[in-house]
Amino acid sequence: MSIQGLEDWLETPAGQYVLDWEQKKHDLLVADIFGFNAVQLSFPRHDFLRANRMPFQFRCDDGRYAGVPEVLADPHYLPFAKKSVDLVVMPHALEFDTNPHHVLREVERVLVPEGHVIITGFNPFSLWGAKRKLSRRETVPPWAGNYISVPRLKDWLTLLGFEMQAGAFGCYAPAVMQEKWLRRFKFMDAAGDRWWPIAGAVYIVQAVKRRHGMRLIMPAWADRKARAKALVTVNQKQGEELGSDG
Repeated sequence: MSIQGLEDWLETPAGQYVLDWEQKKHDLLVADIFGFNAVQLSFPRHDFLRANRMPFQFRCDDGRYAGVPEVLADPHYLPFAKKSVDLVVMPHALEFDTNPHHVLREVERVLVPEGHVIITGFNPFSLWGAKRKLSRRETVPPWAGNYISVPRLKDWLTLLGFEMQAGAFGCYAPAVMQEKWLRRFKFMDAAGDRWWPIAGAVYIVQAVKRRHGMRLIMPAWADRKARAKALVTVNQKQGEELGSDG
């Protein structure tokens, strides 16, 4: 799906409305997730890992978004070892991809057992989803892409062995683009969680990679730390090579 212009849209009043809500929710969720390696897929210009305290954090992108990621890679083929990452955040990384299932499988591959994934997306069952259906500009962000509902996403995650941990909907104002109208509809955010909690324009979900029926034997902390350092060293070398090519 085309994502051209999505970064520019985030600079609009409506985009800032969505971005502010998502940033606050990410800050709350990632603050208490521990480990060594954390990866953000997409939107390298924004730091959704800023509240996390893991020593090694990477923003990974294939070059479609504005900003310079620490790791330049295809999300369908992540350059991380199997079971080497503790946390992956995916701000709108699935709905604008032609093969979201493949991306999720890659995330499952690189996550350690009990690792976390946090996903945000536009809710098709919302006022914004309704506007997208009626819009004649379906190729223009944020209406472009394939909106994925929370029940559908939950099914995908369950098939891959994930267990839902937390979730929330937000941004209940209608899909208006002007700041003055967003301010006038601000009261709907307070009422939305109480009266129509699943109708927010966007959602965030957190899931944990489980391995049911298996005894979980975590590697020694020293070994995990050594692997984490090796991972950051490899990516630093890749960054230096990219810089020398430029």
